[in-house]
Amino acid sequence: MSKTLVLNCGSSSVKYRLYDGDRVLDKGTVERVGEPGGGPANHAEAVRQILAGLDLTGLTAVGHRVVHGGRRFTAPTLVDDEVLAAIADLVPLAPLHNPANLAGIAVAREVLPDVPQVAVFDTAFHHTLPDSAATYAIDRDVAQRYGIRRYGFHGTSHAYVSRRAAELLDRPYAEINTISLHLGNGASACAVAGGRSVATSMGMSPLEGLVMGTRSGDLDPTIVFHLRREGGLGVDEIDDLLNHRSGLLGLTGDNDMREVLARRAAGDPAAILAFDVYCRRITEYVGAYYALLGRVDAIAFTAGVGEHAAPVRAAALAGLDRLGIAVDPDRNAGSGDRLISPDGAEVAVLVIGTDEEKEIAHQAQMQGRAPC
Repeated sequence: MSKTLVLNCGSSSVKYRLYDGDRVLDKGTVERVGEPGGGPANHAEAVRQILAGLDLTGLTAVGHRVVHGGRRFTAPTLVDDEVLAAIADLVPLAPLHNPANLAGIAVAREVLPDVPQVAVFDTAFHHTLPDSAATYAIDRDVAQRYGIRRYGFHGTSHAYVSRRAAELLDRPYAEINTISLHLGNGASACAVAGGRSVATSMGMSPLEGLVMGTRSGDLDPTIVFHLRREGGLGVDEIDDLLNHRSGLLGLTGDNDMREVLARRAAGDPAAILAFDVYCRRITEYVGAYYALLGRVDAIAFTAGVGEHAAPVRAAALAGLDRLGIAVDPDRNAGSGDRLISPDGAEVAVLVIGTDEEKEIAHQAQMQGRAPC
């Protein structure tokens, strides 16, 4: 079996998981990285603490989550100095995440110089997007000069969930079409045709698409100009507004769907509206991706909201019976990986617990065994 370590460096945390094949030997999360109150001063210090506390005897690979791979990185990649420099060049496209990812890789290379380090990119799963899906309708020379295109994110989650959907349905992965709905604090939809991402809601950055915990999702670009010209807001202020003070937080003051649901149940008008806006956006994407795919075999809900918020699942798919999409209330109220559509439904609706670390480990094991 292959002993593999996964390091997932987020903006203020580091998740780790140590595998022997598919068996988890150790796991944990270091939180509040770089924040006041006793957490590690930075990601490098956090990763050093993690590595010092693990038995890494027999380690064959370290898999690192890297958020943005741009157009260059379309598969898991063995890290060398050139790859590290290329990831650094992509920092302007993911300024909150790629620096943390780089810090984790640098420390792991220093502490474990003889172990293959594998970068697994959130954007890589979406390299199969057709040009018509990846291209924004702006001046093509400007777009090429500044790397403006749809990259997509949550790729490791969408890859894992769509493959798991095929397993649950006992059908070949290459033969089914799935709409994957990753609904967490960040949220994205993905149309997967035979294992290939053909459409996804996040774009050049994770801001586009669905309504999220603190991000606005889709909006008219004129809003940005209006806020600048009429409101006098600076670029950084607008960036902060749309990424950190919008979505559920902007509509209700709460970015946690559990709080929004509780307030909705109590009749709070702001929570009722936020819930309706949130679910309507999901419905719109499901309908659009159904049209793009032509045939949908499965719709899979995943991540914190997708796995645990039954009212969201029911409302997001309500009224789609003519498309063969329905949710059984009793099954929807259950727990674990399961089918929640009625018997005989044309489209299987599933709840699947995502496992990005397992997907990263799988890809790192494959790439770590490849010839250097």
